Amino acid sequence: MDVSELHSRFAAMRAATRAQTDTPLLLRRERLLRLQKLLQDNEERLCASVQADFGQRSARVTTFTELMPLHSQLRQALRHMRRWAAPQRVATPLQLWPARAWLQAMPLGVVGVIAPWNYPLLLALGPAISALAAGNRVIIKPSEYTPETMALLAELVPSYFADDEVAVLAGDAGASAELAALPLDHLLFTGSTATGRKVALAAANHLVPTTLELGGKSPCLLEQSCDIPDAARKIAHAKLLNAGQTCIAPDYVLLPRSSASAFVEAYSQAVQAMYPQQQGNPDYTSVIHAAHASRVLGMLAQAEQAGAQVIRLEGAGDAVSQSRIGDGISRQLAPALVLGVTAQMQLMQEEIFGPVLPVLQYDDREEAIAAINQGDIPLAFYWFGQDRRQGLDAAQRVRAAGMCMNDCLLQFAHAELPFGGWGHSGWGAMHGQYGFMRFSHAKPVLRQGGWSAAAWLYPPYGRRFDLLMRLIYRRTKR
Repeated sequence: MDVSELHSRFAAMRAATRAQTDTPLLLRRERLLRLQKLLQDNEERLCASVQADFGQRSARVTTFTELMPLHSQLRQALRHMRRWAAPQRVATPLQLWPARAWLQAMPLGVVGVIAPWNYPLLLALGPAISALAAGNRVIIKPSEYTPETMALLAELVPSYFADDEVAVLAGDAGASAELAALPLDHLLFTGSTATGRKVALAAANHLVPTTLELGGKSPCLLEQSCDIPDAARKIAHAKLLNAGQTCIAPDYVLLPRSSASAFVEAYSQAVQAMYPQQQGNPDYTSVIHAAHASRVLGMLAQAEQAGAQVIRLEGAGDAVSQSRIGDGISRQLAPALVLGVTAQMQLMQEEIFGPVLPVLQYDDREEAIAAINQGDIPLAFYWFGQDRRQGLDAAQRVRAAGMCMNDCLLQFAHAELPFGGWGHSGWGAMHGQYGFMRFSHAKPVLRQGGWSAAAWLYPPYGRRFDLLMRLIYRRTKR
């Protein structure tokens, strides 16, 4: 589907949702099974399309970071969807007896999903799983920066879904803007904070509720008590997975001044162990396109010119022939650590989204926590230390949308935890039951019995009214 078909397809979907306001659970299940079959039938083609878009990204990485989580989300939805959709009983206050009350989960209708390029399968189809489980119909707009994946999804989806069930909108940023301008029943956007603002403004014209999964500068706080080699290895893995092009990747490190040299040494050793060679290494992902590579390198050069110490961690392993990598070899950027950064540098002003890690040193733990809290709320916060009390203190005091202690990224992998932003990192939560409820309306329902205690409070008011009000009002103040 291209932009010329968008309005007619949306109208058909909208009409279908109004004709069938409650999607039967059997139909929801059948749709999820079709999506599961799409993934199973086309795994190699999907991995190849992502590889073509990045220039180099291992099929192992795509399977590990995208296909496996999608299958996990499908399995969870298929297993628990009936419970999620069941009416939820709510206690009824005495003055409303003998009424009974519950919450009824209702499908919203037509859900739009504007997906980013960094995980083009997971972040397009993951929200679709939640939306379909909740009984909705879905329009997916993949990123124009992953044209091969967008084209493949546009080819495959019509083979598994009817036109008014799931549609893939192909096109550039203009197509995304057209989708955001529709009177959808819900719109989910994943991407940058700057673009998220534009999406929210466009959706507001029709009062379309939104979920924004953005990003921000996710910090790592290392305590004096932390195991430096262990922390460095985990941070290096999280930072360099997908070449740093992950919305919850560690963006910078805060550590005690006395630990700086040990961290630099441990991080360098971890990079060498995981990626002994970057350029030509089939395990190391390319930066998505030349303009983004230039942006990351420009940030690094600007920091160096402003006096920062840049430690480039070029590998010394055996090179792999360029024929195995293609033109993506030139975008396999060497990892770098940056010391002596200042708040004015671009590296500390913008989300890096690349394999560059600024290292900030602190003398006082309170100053480090204050520095994090003074910035925009990040999507993730990573804490490393052996003092449990300090960890609990950081969990209570550091403003962040999500947190992982003594590891990185795993809060996203936990299917029972909500994933979502806060403030500049977005709003709304996904995953499991949280995603199901995000794409549902919890309709409150009250069913009155054959008589109603509330009738005792009807006018004309008098002595009985005053007596009952005193009793009820006294209970409400306890």
